[in-house]
Amino acid sequence: MTDTYVYLIHEGDWNSDAYLPGASAPDDGADSMNGSFAAHAAFAKAVAEMGARIVTGEALQDSKHGGRVVPGAGDRKVEDAVYTDGPFTDTSEVISGLYVVEADDEDTARRIAALVPTGGHIEWRKVFPKTGM
Repeated sequence: MTDTYVYLIHEGDWNSDAYLPGASAPDDGADSMNGSFAAHAAFAKAVAEMGARIVTGEALQDSKHGGRVVPGAGDRKVEDAVYTDGPFTDTSEVISGLYVVEADDEDTARRIAALVPTGGHIEWRKVFPKTGM
């Protein structure tokens, strides 16, 4: 049976705006977004060689383009919500991207986690199976 796993890439925040279309991307050498494409292509190849399948993978924009929320209670979830805009001074790492991968077993999922390109660490979690909701 194939299970689905999510791999969250935790790294230092980055200036994603510099890589948007029309921006002049900084020349960061091997650490640049362009320099990391080869590492991600090698990762995709390794995943396929392990018999697993990448369902999707996405880079996330830097933390200023998001935030955190503690929803309000009951029927006032939005009205009483407490929002915190990024970047967050209480953390040195953010989730900078993710992969969703289908793998045949947990051992393969663990090995895949070790191969995800990162300058930080990877958190992987098995996706709860659909229950026909």
